[in-house]
Amino acid sequence: MQRPAIVLVHGFWGGAAHWAHVITQLHKRGYHDLHAVENPLTSLADDVARTQQMIRQMKGPVLLVGHSYGGAVITEAGDMPHVAGLVYVAAFAPDAGESPGGISQANPPEAFGNIQPDSDGYLWVAQDKFRESFCQDLGEDEARIMAVTQKAPKASTFGDAISAPAWKVKPSWYQISTHDRMIHPDNQRMMAARMNAKDTISLASSHASLASHPAEIADLIDSAVTATGT
Repeated sequence: MQRPAIVLVHGFWGGAAHWAHVITQLHKRGYHDLHAVENPLTSLADDVARTQQMIRQMKGPVLLVGHSYGGAVITEAGDMPHVAGLVYVAAFAPDAGESPGGISQANPPEAFGNIQPDSDGYLWVAQDKFRESFCQDLGEDEARIMAVTQKAPKASTFGDAISAPAWKVKPSWYQISTHDRMIHPDNQRMMAARMNAKDTISLASSHASLASHPAEIADLIDSAVTATGT
């Protein structure tokens, strides 16, 4: 069986390094064809273009794994011939015409008020509120590093809508974070249910499940690899 290459796609307020613990877990399990794209977070179109550039570098099948807004990116980018499947980690999975912002405004998450724009139109999570908002189940040191190194998105990116959702044509998996304060858990349940995910797991986790529960995230990726391997 040929294992697919794994491309990890980060979300808002973080970069590729947010996948550090998952990468370590996957490497220990024998996965060596691992890639973590660094997206600019300037628009959905820009992030999709960068992700698809990386996908095109892969010679065989590819499994896309998206966290948070990275789920919107893989939803738009994932309908490429050699994409074998999609894994959503506490992530947006919008339908056609939907945007992450629209989904959030319809059912606001607990920490919505801790996100503020700067004078250049970038959105930031207040540093003194970052841990309680994004990663309350991580230690203070790791949370502080995330807060200081957060990668702010252009505010307009929140409103960028999906055209053709890849989860309608690709096998998908979903992890719900039941203590998430950045994407309402009910929104996650709704998105997982309507995509008819092959497997859905729930973790008593913050939004940063990729950092606080890397073994469980690696287990879900393992399941997707087993199902999509050729």
